[in-house]
Amino acid sequence: METDTDRHFIERMHWDEVARRIGDGAVAILPIGAAAKQHGFHLPLNTDRIQAEWLAGRMAGRIDALIWPTLTYGYYPAFVEYAGSSSLSISTFEALVREVAGQILDSGCPKLLVLNTGISTLAPVDRALARLASERVKHLWIHEGPRYPRVARQLAEQSHGSHADELETSLMLALAPHLVDMTRAEASPSLKQEAAGALTPSDPNSPNYSRSGSFGDPTRATLAKGEALLAAMLDDLHEQAAAFITQGTEQHRSAAVQSVLR
Repeated sequence: METDTDRHFIERMHWDEVARRIGDGAVAILPIGAAAKQHGFHLPLNTDRIQAEWLAGRMAGRIDALIWPTLTYGYYPAFVEYAGSSSLSISTFEALVREVAGQILDSGCPKLLVLNTGISTLAPVDRALARLASERVKHLWIHEGPRYPRVARQLAEQSHGSHADELETSLMLALAPHLVDMTRAEASPSLKQEAAGALTPSDPNSPNYSRSGSFGDPTRATLAKGEALLAAMLDDLHEQAAAFITQGTEQHRSAAVQSVLR
C-alpha cells in the first residue's frame, strides 16, 4: 500500500512518474546523512541518515518536492577509529556531491535543496555546489537558522558537545525513540583542547579521548528538549526553502513582466 511519503522519494517511484513530476516543476531535495558513522553506545550508526530522510520527508510534504536517494558516504574523518565508521577522502566526496547534484539539475528540476546533517561536510559541499548553477541550488544545514541555535542555547545543560550529545540524542528521542538506548548513554570527558579533532576510543591520554564516541553529555537528553529542537529546526528549514523557491519565482515573474512591457 502506498504511503504519503512514497510520492516524494524517487527510489519508491517509477521513472515515468518521476519524469512527469519534474515536468510539472517539482523541486528536488538531496539529503546528505551518514549511514556508517558511530554515534556513541546509545545511537545507531545511521543516525544522520535517519535525521536527513525524516526532515526531507517533512520538507517535501510542505513543498511537494521529489527526494533523491540519500548520500550516505561522506567526509567524516573524526570517527574512523570506531568500528563501522567510514569516511571518503575530501576530493572524492566533493566530486560525488558535484556530480549527483549536477545530474539532478540536468534532469530538469528547477530547484535543488541539498539538505546536510553533517559538520565536516559543510565546506566540501559548499565547494562542490559553487561549481554549479548557483541560482538553482541551495545548501541547507540542519543546525542553521535563527530559531534552532537560540533554542539549543536555552535548553542545553551540558558543558560541551556536538556529536551524539545532549542535543542530538534529544532530537533522536523525538524522531525515533525506539532506536535510542538511554541505558547505554555515556558522557564524554571534557576535551583537553578547545575543539574536537579526530576522536579516539583507545588512548585515554589523547586530548580527544572518548570511550563511547560521544562528544558531550547524552545522559541529559529528553523527549521534551527534542520536540522543541525539532520544531525550531523545521521552522528554520521551511523558511529557508520557501524563501529560496519564492525568490526564483519572483525573479521569473519580474522578467516575464519586463518582457511584456517591452
